[in-house]
Amino acid sequence: MSDSSDAKATRLMLAYLCIAKEAEASLERKVQVLDRFGLADGEIATVCGVAVQSVRNARANVKKGSGRAKKKKS
Repeated sequence: MSDSSDAKATRLMLAYLCIAKEAEASLERKVQVLDRFGLADGEIATVCGVAVQSVRNARANVKKGSGRAKKKKS
């Protein structure tokens, strides 16, 4: 492995460890946590085992504030 691929592998491993305790958390929550590390959509998708579009949708849901509290107010 080259230095850059080693760094990428290490980064993805650390990202995985960050969400390992949140195995049952929603994808939105996992995206929120992993966004703090500046990971790209593809990297988050790899760590979470989902499609890139699912990560984008989760991020959009978080930005919209699609939480239950807002839905109840309507």
